[in-house]
Amino acid sequence: VQLQASGGGLVQTGGSLKLSCAASGGTFKSRLVGWFRQAVGKERENVASIRWNNQNLRYADSVKGRFAISFDNAMNTVYLQMDNLKPEDTALYYCAVGKQFSLEYSIWGQGTLVTVSS
Repeated sequence: VQLQASGGGLVQTGGSLKLSCAASGGTFKSRLVGWFRQAVGKERENVASIRWNNQNLRYADSVKGRFAISFDNAMNTVYLQMDNLKPEDTALYYCAVGKQFSLEYSIWGQGTLVTVSS
């Protein structure tokens, strides 16, 4: 499986963006899938994850109530809907996936940059 993230851009505070992560060479079925972000000078943060076909959705406290992770019906694209964006959400966002039924991430996509202006 290879991952391709897209959808980043520049948005004003309070705005929304929807990131996509498309899988090629496989699907997200029965896999752990996560969205991560890393801002300049900060550690990587797991902002959202989804496991085993829409089960066990988890969010970082910093994004709860504002971000939502979901799959498309074919389970070859995972989305991250981001609402009420804040300047502190500015970061490089990227997706990762594990092997089937694994709780570890093993494949990482390239990032898509999100910039939130104040």
